[in-house]
Amino acid sequence: MAAVNYAKQGSVAVLTVDNPPVNALSQPVRQGLLDGIVDAGKDASVRAIVIACTGRTFIAGADITEFGKPPREPGLHGVLDLMEKSTKPIVAAIHGTAFGGGLEVTLCCHYRVAVGAAQLGLPEVKLGLLPGAGGTQRLPRLVGPEKALDMITTGNPIRAKEALALGLVDEIIDGDLTAGAVKFAEKVLAENRPLRLVRDREEKIAAARGKPEIFDNYRKTLRQRSRGFEAPVANLECVQDAVNLPFEQGLKNERERFMKLMTGAQSKAQRYFFFAEREAAKIPDVPKETTERPIRKAAVIGAGTMGGGIAMNFASAGIPVTVIETAQAALDRGLGICRKNYENTAAKGRLTQAQVEERMGLMTGSLDFGAAADADVIIEAVFEEMPVKKQVFAKLDAVAKPGAILATNTSTLDINEIATATRRPQDVIGLHFFSPANVMRLVEVVRGAKTAKDVIATSMSLSKRIGKVAALVGVCDGFTGNRMLAQRTREASALLLEGASPAQVDKVLYDFGLPMGPFAMGDLAGLDIGWRIRKAKGLKSPVADKLCEAGRFGQKTGAGYYKYEGGSRTPIPDPLVDQLIEEAAAAQQIKRRKIDDEEILARCLYPMVNEGAKILEEGLAIRASDIDVIWVYGYGWPVYRGGPMHWADGIGLKQIRDTMEQFRQSHGEQFKVSALLDKLANEGKTFTGG
Repeated sequence: MAAVNYAKQGSVAVLTVDNPPVNALSQPVRQGLLDGIVDAGKDASVRAIVIACTGRTFIAGADITEFGKPPREPGLHGVLDLMEKSTKPIVAAIHGTAFGGGLEVTLCCHYRVAVGAAQLGLPEVKLGLLPGAGGTQRLPRLVGPEKALDMITTGNPIRAKEALALGLVDEIIDGDLTAGAVKFAEKVLAENRPLRLVRDREEKIAAARGKPEIFDNYRKTLRQRSRGFEAPVANLECVQDAVNLPFEQGLKNERERFMKLMTGAQSKAQRYFFFAEREAAKIPDVPKETTERPIRKAAVIGAGTMGGGIAMNFASAGIPVTVIETAQAALDRGLGICRKNYENTAAKGRLTQAQVEERMGLMTGSLDFGAAADADVIIEAVFEEMPVKKQVFAKLDAVAKPGAILATNTSTLDINEIATATRRPQDVIGLHFFSPANVMRLVEVVRGAKTAKDVIATSMSLSKRIGKVAALVGVCDGFTGNRMLAQRTREASALLLEGASPAQVDKVLYDFGLPMGPFAMGDLAGLDIGWRIRKAKGLKSPVADKLCEAGRFGQKTGAGYYKYEGGSRTPIPDPLVDQLIEEAAAAQQIKRRKIDDEEILARCLYPMVNEGAKILEEGLAIRASDIDVIWVYGYGWPVYRGGPMHWADGIGLKQIRDTMEQFRQSHGEQFKVSALLDKLANEGKTFTGG
């Protein structure tokens, strides 16, 4: 089957791309388009050309599997040059998505028509790139530089109706798209419309010339919105060139910036992560054809912060959910917060009031465990203590229907022990949502020793259905994410005693790209949570325990590692904390010293990588890339660094191993190198194959 099929409808040649699943611009598609344009140009009976696509979408972008490989002719630039030189009008017929290179193809056509549901966009920035085939130069000429900046630096698409209003689309087609596009082409011929190229249009960019403030102001926005990312700024510079430079010079600069990004570490990391996210859905020992359990109704036990957020995910996905609490006041408060969250979203224009009511209508409150009797999945989100969890699961075992999935949202506890409270351990699984559960995209799906494979398969697909990214892990203290986080927490605390300040440690990790450092994060979450867990386990943390004993629980009490004044969330370093740290160090006879930022970064992050290696050794994560997915979506690890395991590969595992060994000699056995890290370092290999 040809990747591009050539047919004639009267005087119009129709080139139909057929390259499932998304008609990506692979070499056979590029060759087919080139051949089709040439053939149509030679055929005297052909007066116009339509480019259309089969399947569910127009060309949805470049073939990402070709990135980083030797180029195969014809290149996209050559095809687009040929299209622009066509003496016969070319009409793009757009349905589904015209993304990236797909939209760039349409921008080299003389006209664009689309179905009403079509979306158009340039999402390359999400892979650490910019549109490399003229998109940054042509799009501003059709929609204006301000709208082009929004589309290109966010990567977010627009709908056909907006595209029509902006001038990106010339007509919206009702009914058969190809027939409508042919009819449009015939109208162009009948009206003898000029073959005006997008590259020659000046009216929308001319107005922005001599107004550098447009780009200066947008640059400030990018600094806040895209901190640490290189690609958004490069995209902005290209759009600025489109306004101020001749087209060919802008095109040349775009190409140079594209190649710089393509060969850079950030885009490599973002492209790696693109595939890592998709790979996480594949479970080697759970066959693809595993029959999933139907999920029509859900129940959540607990209406607190986590329970309410989890329930919102189901309601937002159109799944009826019952929220069960033990007290009416707690239930009312929880459902009230859910409504407030939805109404805040509506106030920002992202939901209509009707959608708010529809979602709240799918949420039912109850004080009776029996209300979960008809639920297909029940998620427990109660207090993080084993006796409480087991009590809840014993109750659920008595009321839940046969085949219902019984899930716990525990972040650290042993799911196998929780399952012993039931007579159906095969139905028990961990669904560890991250806070706030209605916002954070990660779910750690935790497989118990007896969890059935259809429960795993159902949980993975259910996570996707409610808008989450799932990664499967095994049972251990803290599972994967929190187990690794504990290493960072330990070292950050030790660094305080040795001479660093909370502000210094936090700044190093913030500058690395994390949303906040460990001490600011502790203050935000509430230091009393960790204190309660430590006391239950008989553990101590010299500084954190002293803060809690003084009633300094973080932002909610106006003081923790930092002080917070006038209700502000801005952390202010506190001399009282410095004094407390010095006293704790003296009590342990630790001589404090000046610690540089490089040591702080290595001490905090290398042990996490080492712990990730242990998790892989123990078979508790399937792939190193799954660990990276967990850290990007669950903990805000900067995607332009690809996740801790990919980042470690870039540093070099030998360097990490050798540094860990130095730390072991100077600080103790907590830095003992894992067998897997040692083996890979000796063999010159990597965790991720990158």
